[in-house]
Amino acid sequence: MRILVSGAGIAGITVAWWLRRYGFQVTIVEKTPALRSGGYIIDFWGSGFDVAERMGLLPLIRSKGYQIQQVRVVDRNSEQVTSFTADVFSKVVSGRYVSIAHGDLAEILFESLPSSIEVIFGDSIEGLEQSAQDVQVTFESGKHRPFDLVIGADGLHSQVRRLVFGPDHNFERYLGYQAAAFEAPGYEPRVELTYVMHTEVGQQIARFSMRNNRTMFLFTFAERNPHPANDISSQKSLLRRRFGNSGWECPQILAALDRSAELYFDRVSQIRMELQPALWTKGRVTLLGDAASCVSLLAGEGSSLTMAAAYLLAGELHSAAGNYARAFARYQQIFGPFVLRKQKTALRLAGTFAPKSSFSLLVRNLIFWMMNVPFLARIIAKQTVTDRISLPDYG
Repeated sequence: MRILVSGAGIAGITVAWWLRRYGFQVTIVEKTPALRSGGYIIDFWGSGFDVAERMGLLPLIRSKGYQIQQVRVVDRNSEQVTSFTADVFSKVVSGRYVSIAHGDLAEILFESLPSSIEVIFGDSIEGLEQSAQDVQVTFESGKHRPFDLVIGADGLHSQVRRLVFGPDHNFERYLGYQAAAFEAPGYEPRVELTYVMHTEVGQQIARFSMRNNRTMFLFTFAERNPHPANDISSQKSLLRRRFGNSGWECPQILAALDRSAELYFDRVSQIRMELQPALWTKGRVTLLGDAASCVSLLAGEGSSLTMAAAYLLAGELHSAAGNYARAFARYQQIFGPFVLRKQKTALRLAGTFAPKSSFSLLVRNLIFWMMNVPFLARIIAKQTVTDRISLPDYG
């Protein structure tokens, strides 16, 4: 079977790895000219952690990752408001927990791909025409190629989803926040293995000191209607307007932003397709990861869930021995209810990032304080990081 995977993100790379392991002929197409880097720090645990272990990648992920020791909240004068020890999350999952830069995880996965997988950068799918025999794919470059199946793993703003299922507004649920992230070299001060955040009503900025003298910054802010900031210059201007008077280290963080050539910037949304009869599948085309069921960065587990979905999809295609309709149905049956629960959890966590009222901010800080009480910390952490899904062994 010839399978085209659209998107060289974590979803696309993972499903390609497993498909090739099962003997499928795999091509990845990615619209950017190279593998995406940067992004923000993600927490990696649960079902995706299990998949990474089965891929033999855990030692490298642990070596590139971080064991965050403390989460600290500061006010506009840099005084500590509250803090808690973060290792409770690792303890409740028996140490199967690590924080890692999104770009580092993607690079580890990409470097693990066998050379027999064809990877095309700088191109994308422009048209899809299905028949009983195959899918005729037209690329933006003008090339035409037939494939047996197409997997849309091209993220929140999926081109495959638009072409096959319809416009974004049919499925995207904007959650009322926007987010931005960038890295800067040589930033001071540095506090190792500590996630420091400054939160005001409706917005938050956080930093984390990384290896090689780098610091990652994450902005989140509430916005009823997302600004259509389409280029990096207007995105930086928007962040300066939102955070320019926020105190703490914001002036020097914004100065570091001005010097940065790369910036992740997007609205915070979920993709909700559970009301559609076919869910994520039409004929020989299926969706995967954020394209199918984005939980948003508010869930804190998006990359892990994406890897679990990729493992399930590839495994079911292998088990079905070519009966792709049966495989797609099984993939949706196993993963659909699970990821829907995760989306609902993400909505409850929204106030952690940018509380929309003074009362919500007070409650958020109170919960952080409760994390210093051992038995309360275990209860809160267990509710946050427990995955209730069993991954089959496909052999």
